[in-house]
Amino acid sequence: MSENHTSEKNNRDSARLPFRAGWSYDPAPESAASIKLDKRYQLFINGKFVPPAGKKWFKVWNPATEQVLAEVAKGDETDVDRAVDAARKTYRQVWSQIPGKERGKYLFRIARLLQERAREFAILESMDTGKPIRESRDIDIPLVIAHFFYYAGWADKLDYAFPGVKPRPLGVAGQIIPWNFPLLMAAWKIAPALAAGNTVVIKPASSTPLTLLKLGELFSDAGLPPGTVNILTGPGEMGMALVRHPGVDKIAFTGSTEIGKLIQQNAATTGKKYTLELGGKAANIVFDDAPADQAVEGIVNGIFFNQGHVCCAGSRLLVQEGISGELVRKLKDRLETLIVGDPLDKNTDIGAINSGPQLEKILGFLSESDEQGFRIYQPDCELPEKGHWCPPTLVEGVSQSHRIVQEEIFGPVLTIQTFRTPDEAVALANNTPYGLSGGVWTDKGSKIFKVSSRIRAGVIWANTFNKFDPTSPFGGYKESGMGREGGMHGLSPYLEVSE
Repeated sequence: MSENHTSEKNNRDSARLPFRAGWSYDPAPESAASIKLDKRYQLFINGKFVPPAGKKWFKVWNPATEQVLAEVAKGDETDVDRAVDAARKTYRQVWSQIPGKERGKYLFRIARLLQERAREFAILESMDTGKPIRESRDIDIPLVIAHFFYYAGWADKLDYAFPGVKPRPLGVAGQIIPWNFPLLMAAWKIAPALAAGNTVVIKPASSTPLTLLKLGELFSDAGLPPGTVNILTGPGEMGMALVRHPGVDKIAFTGSTEIGKLIQQNAATTGKKYTLELGGKAANIVFDDAPADQAVEGIVNGIFFNQGHVCCAGSRLLVQEGISGELVRKLKDRLETLIVGDPLDKNTDIGAINSGPQLEKILGFLSESDEQGFRIYQPDCELPEKGHWCPPTLVEGVSQSHRIVQEEIFGPVLTIQTFRTPDEAVALANNTPYGLSGGVWTDKGSKIFKVSSRIRAGVIWANTFNKFDPTSPFGGYKESGMGREGGMHGLSPYLEVSE
């Protein structure tokens, strides 16, 4: 690191917060003894776990310990054919034929089973992704359950959701989910698809497939008709095989903008419906009349508690000049209290980066920023020897043209810029290729409405950040995607409507 960075780390104010001055929390690990992991996981096709056609397997690692969690089936195009055929058969013969109230019962049953096994799923999600157990336990899994309950209620009310038209299911939905929220993103897609009467073929990310495979076990326990949901694991090529498959009627994808563009090109030639939830570079705009301490907590929640692994993470801070010094000082003090470490420790605020390649990408951004002379701040914290770790990082002195401001990092890195007027804040917020989310902090309601209405993003939070609800639609503009997931809006991409 440059002299700039080193001197700032070494010459911090000696008046540390009490947490750092004399005491710390004792470890409070969540026991993983209740987790039963098989040594090897197969594909879930037509209601059964079956070996991959190519008889190949790959390893899934715990990013915090670098230990192998399990071996998982490495599928290929033959397996995609098998899964789509099973989904098509079940759609025609069973799922599209049963009344909506019966489909709702299955979704209710899945939600209740998830409630009973919530602790197990939360622990496994943290082991698989590296995120802190508090996030998995208190946010991810409750939201997963809430989405299944919510769409269970819509299954027999589609005629009320779309009055005056006759809603019909599309058929087979191909769904591809990312590594950052594997179970929650699956629930966002599976629940509305099933409620609308479609069957599903879903592919998780190669690095985080375990909770979705566990969900397959739960589908069997719930008595879901075989072939209603099929789970494929394997390389990214399988995802594109699913996109191109002629037996798939709709694609739902969450992931990179580059892959989203390929899906869009394919859909243009085949006529498939699609929804894309892609990248983001959200700006948190803090005005000089905002409650500073509340804003600091919102900023930390929006980028650091989730390791920056959220596509809607508030990875850019735009702060009005008059309070920039005070707010940044408070933010640095707050970072000193954050605990980086074991994701299964209930005290941990920031867990592990999901994979080695992702950590290298983050460090590459920081190295480039250091070479460009930006001011880089990281709190004093002892990182574990094993695993993939990055401390919470602030980057000051950046301008709008720099790559670290324009490109998605997916790490606990926050860039800081200042502005003078609301017009300048809006211009800075909108000056990226993305438009997924944003935040506005002020004590004036009129300013919230005026500024948020001018920010070109799908979701805007006011005096908070990263709050989700199954009744609320989520999605972006520009290179952040097309379509909406969640709420009643999340049903329409899975339905054909006619007079």
